[in-house]
Amino acid sequence: MSLFWRIFLLNAAVLVAAGALLLLGPITVSTPVLLTEAMILTGGIAFMLAANAALLRLGLFPLQRVTRAMTTTDLLRPSPRPEVAGHGEIAALIETFNTMLDRLEAERATSSARALSAQEAERRRVAQELHDEVGQTLTAVLLELKRVADHAPEPLRGELRQVQEITRGSLDEIRRIARRLRPGVLEELGLVSALTALITETPTPDGLTIRRRMEKDLPELGAEAELVVYRIAQEALTNTVRHARATHLELSLRRSPGGVELLIRDDGRGLGDAPEGAGLRGMRERALLIGAEVSLGPGPQGGTEVRLDVPVPHGSNGSNGSNGSK
Repeated sequence: MSLFWRIFLLNAAVLVAAGALLLLGPITVSTPVLLTEAMILTGGIAFMLAANAALLRLGLFPLQRVTRAMTTTDLLRPSPRPEVAGHGEIAALIETFNTMLDRLEAERATSSARALSAQEAERRRVAQELHDEVGQTLTAVLLELKRVADHAPEPLRGELRQVQEITRGSLDEIRRIARRLRPGVLEELGLVSALTALITETPTPDGLTIRRRMEKDLPELGAEAELVVYRIAQEALTNTVRHARATHLELSLRRSPGGVELLIRDDGRGLGDAPEGAGLRGMRERALLIGAEVSLGPGPQGGTEVRLDVPVPHGSNGSNGSNGSK
């Protein structure tokens, strides 16, 4: 039965019941209307309106759930679908809405995967150019400066040595940027070693202490999942160093009942009421690519806590690295 006929029949039933009471019941209307008769009519109309409202609310209640889902749905935070309830057009509407959400999430996942893949490819290209072109050029400049400094008179030799140190520092910085753009240690030595190198190479402000706890014998995650874990840890660590004003930061990687858990917690000023920026939304997009769940919020003692739960297929029990602490 369509929604139109359901509402029409509900209203018709109420009106027929009211008409039957007027025709068959001991109810009369005098001219002029007596007070008791007016009170009876007013009560009857109020009862009719209340019954009609209750029946309509009962019939349209499933639509309210769909409305709430429409206003709260976030494709970066998958939530349970509205339960298919009601009959006819209402049930069909809920099913259509759920199908639309499935399609939108699939399309967003596909587009995000393409964008992130292109981003990683661009990172590799830039890192390769920095290493091959700029790095080799600066190395040649260092060698030439050393040759000139060895044959230069003493006053000029000291100045050339200073230029050498500046050039060497620039070369080290370029190499560090290239490693952050393309973590070769992740491909060669695994996730634990890559996270250790990330913590070691990240410049930290004075007063910030970083502790790491990484379990050994972690299950195998796969290259794509390891890259997602690394990038989320990199983003969280960068945010803490730049914005949190924290004094302590803890990074842990451990086995969880469903897979592997990455936890990054600091004692800084927290997220506050600021809207999520591109970095935090990028974390959620990366997590969705591998079916992981990321949560961001205040820690148990203030600050910010980033938790990433990565599911692991059954049968993946291999080791992912060794234990480390600092």
